[in-house]
Amino acid sequence: MNLEDRKNIHGFRLLDEQMVTEVNSKTKLFEHEKSGARLLFLENDDDNKVFSVTFRTPPTDSTGVAHIVEHSVLCGSRKFPLKEPFVELVKGSLNTFLNAMTFPDKTMYPVASRNEKDFRNLMDVYLDAVFFPNMLKDPEILMQEGWHYELDDKDSELTYKGVVYNEMKGVFSSPDAILDHKILEILFPDNTYGFESGGDPDVIPELTYEQFCEFHSKYYHPSNSYIFLYGNMDIADTLKFLDGEYLSKFAKQPIQSAITPQQAFTKPVDKVFPYAVSTSEPTEDKSMLSLNFVVSSANNAQSYLAFQMLAHLLLDTPAAPLKKALIDAGIGKEVFGYFTESLLQPTFSIIYQGQIKQTKKNLLRLSIKHFKHW
Repeated sequence: MNLEDRKNIHGFRLLDEQMVTEVNSKTKLFEHEKSGARLLFLENDDDNKVFSVTFRTPPTDSTGVAHIVEHSVLCGSRKFPLKEPFVELVKGSLNTFLNAMTFPDKTMYPVASRNEKDFRNLMDVYLDAVFFPNMLKDPEILMQEGWHYELDDKDSELTYKGVVYNEMKGVFSSPDAILDHKILEILFPDNTYGFESGGDPDVIPELTYEQFCEFHSKYYHPSNSYIFLYGNMDIADTLKFLDGEYLSKFAKQPIQSAITPQQAFTKPVDKVFPYAVSTSEPTEDKSMLSLNFVVSSANNAQSYLAFQMLAHLLLDTPAAPLKKALIDAGIGKEVFGYFTESLLQPTFSIIYQGQIKQTKKNLLRLSIKHFKHW
C-alpha cells in the first residue's frame, strides 16, 4: 500500500515523512486518531525488526512506583495469564533484544527479532502486558515485585522483601549510586528528577496498592505513549494489528505528564552527605566530591552534542586536559565526570575520589577555572 497516496491508514494519520541519510531510513510520523498514540517508523532494509512502546512516567516520590510497575506489567496479562511470560519469552523466543527499562521520567518496553512471526508475537505480548496487566486485579503482584513483610519464624525480626526492594538495596549499597541519586536530588529540588524513580529502599514500603494501580491507570494510556518501529516490515499490516488489537480500544484523553523545568538557583548549593562503609573497612581515601551543572536542554541539539564531546575530551582519557589539570593540582587520587543525557535538562558532573587535599572553596575555584579555560 502506497502511504504517499494514503494519508490515513487503519486509524493512523500520517503527519510527516522525510529521509534521514545518517541512518539510511525513511522516517514516517503518525498519530492514531482515536487513542492519541504517537508512532515513529524508520523504514529501511534491515531485517532486524524493532518495536518499542514508551510511556512518560514522572514520579512524585521515591517509592519506586514507576520501576515496580515496569516489573509488574510483565507478570501476566489478559491474553497471556502466565505468572512470568517475560521469562518464557527469554527461553523460547527468537528475539535479538528483549528488555524493559525505567528512566527518571519514562519507561520503555523494547523488543527486536529477525523472524516475522516471532516479532509479531513479541509485540502482542508486550502490548497486552502494558495495557491489560493482571497487576490491576492481583495485589500479590505488588507484594512480589515491590515489597512485602517477611517473617521466617515467630521469634525472628520482621523484614521487608521484594524483587525491586532487594534490587534497590543492592544499588544503594554502592557509593557511586548514592552520589548519583544525591546529585539529582540537589540539582532538581522542584521537579520529578529530584525523586528516585528506581525506588529508595527507605521509601519503597510506603507504596500502597491503590497508588500502584492509580499510577498505571494515569500513565499507561496510548495518549501518553510513543511507539517506535524500525526495519524492513509491512507497515500497513503492522498498523492494522496495532489499531485492531489494542489502540482502537481506547479513546484519546488529556494526560498531565509534562516535566516542569527546574529554575536556576540564585547561588551555588553546597551539601554534605555521609555514606556507610563496613566496620572492618578503612575510611581513608573514601571521600567523594562532585561539582555539578544543569546544562541547557535535551531539545537543544547543539549544546547536547557539544557536552557529549566535552565530557569525552576533557575527562574520559588519562591525557584529558581537565582531568590532568585537576589531578596535577593535587586534589585527589581520581577525577572523572560524565554528561547525563537521558533527562529533559541534562547534567554535567566532575567527580573527585580519594583523599581530597583541597578545601571545598579552593576546589570549586580550581574546577571552575579549568572548566572555563578549556
